Amino acid sequence: MMKITEIAFTCYPVTDLSRARRFYEEVLGLKESRFFGTGDTGFVEYDIGPGTLAIGNMAPDWKPSPGGGSVGLEVEDFEAAVARLRSSGCTFRLEPLETPVCHMAVVSDPDGNSITIHRRKPG
Repeated sequence: MMKITEIAFTCYPVTDLSRARRFYEEVLGLKESRFFGTGDTGFVEYDIGPGTLAIGNMAPDWKPSPGGGSVGLEVEDFEAAVARLRSSGCTFRLEPLETPVCHMAVVSDPDGNSITIHRRKPG
């Protein structure tokens, strides 16, 4: 039996790496940890806590999809994060909502991939 110990990384396909980097680095505020490739073709990794979020365009058959998976990014201040996303012109696929355990919203990156902004409630 295989034993999974953690999620090593989540990766999204993108079509325009420079445009995607502007979103992930300028809008979301992520800092590049590693880059593999050359120029506008490659994979960019962003370490977040013990995990890694990556974006890339090196696999020609790997296409962005709004109906695919979604990474959930935990934020310190949910309201400030939503305000930042709105002021940056992000498209909300799911408007901010409150559940019994969290606050969440889903936005699209420039390629239509879904990004969940999330804040757990105390306890």
